Amino acid sequence: MRTSAKARSLTNTTPNSSKEVLCDCNLMWSLIQQMSTKRLCSLHGPNTGSIIPVYSDRARRIAATYARFYLETEEYGNPDKKGRFYWMALGAFASKTVACSLDDIRVTLLDTVFKGLAKGNLWLFYDISGWHWYYTRFRSSFDQCVTCRDASLYIKPVKEQVASYPWKDDALSKIKNMHEHKYIVEGFNLVKQIESESRPFNRARLQLQHLMAIAQHEQGVILQPLIYENPDFSFWVSSQRKSFVRLFSPNLQLTFSHACDTGDDEHKSVAPETTILEDLRSRMDWIQSTASQFDRLMRTQKNYMENELKVISSWVDRQERSLPTHHFSPM
Repeated sequence: MRTSAKARSLTNTTPNSSKEVLCDCNLMWSLIQQMSTKRLCSLHGPNTGSIIPVYSDRARRIAATYARFYLETEEYGNPDKKGRFYWMALGAFASKTVACSLDDIRVTLLDTVFKGLAKGNLWLFYDISGWHWYYTRFRSSFDQCVTCRDASLYIKPVKEQVASYPWKDDALSKIKNMHEHKYIVEGFNLVKQIESESRPFNRARLQLQHLMAIAQHEQGVILQPLIYENPDFSFWVSSQRKSFVRLFSPNLQLTFSHACDTGDDEHKSVAPETTILEDLRSRMDWIQSTASQFDRLMRTQKNYMENELKVISSWVDRQERSLPTHHFSPM
């Protein structure tokens, strides 16, 4: 990572004059992609850095970013609109869960699963953070540009950055260069309704609809083709359902806490034993149940849930460990 995107205009000799520069959607998306790049880098100067090397550290910084989006403490957020990015709150707990899995020796020993989880977590972030940063930073042009995102068309400096992303050859083709936007449009149309809805019951209903629309994008558009349809990943995931293997595998659960586990069953969602994780429909059944439990806790224990999210949000500046995995090549 080295240069920032630039737009050029001719200068003149008139003091304090200005000239309007028109930026097309592709330049706007290129600017947004740099924000996602920068968030996962250790910076060595104003425009130089290397990607955080430890997978679980990345996942925690991703969780922190999601929590900040929900809490409206992320750059360009609006505290008066807290609650509009409802998926982000659940996404923060989910990415924290991925971080815990990536630190679990039972997972690290299975290289395919270990790297698959890291790849899915990373590329979901590159995709999902971009839509949210664009909406919060360039709201006036979001509707015009939401259908125009395409990583293959980014301006040259940003395209070169993306070319240095881990697993980019495998990922970009499978997630169609981050262009798919059906559920994104649906989800952000619901965001607009949430922003203008003052009646608590109606707002709650819209929030859950928004969460599930973004979850459909997360699971069906990004994670299903990227990791769950990988034959090796699918094989190892399915193997963990066998009774003699399950004894040595982490529980399939999501904990509504900044901690990796909790003794309080109310604050965790454990997947039913019938869940076939690599099957989209089966996985979405569990996610629907988890979303309902999450939503109930957000209504009845909001202070607890938001305090946990505040702890997670503090990880955005967490000091990373240094292990030799992927690094960004300077441009």
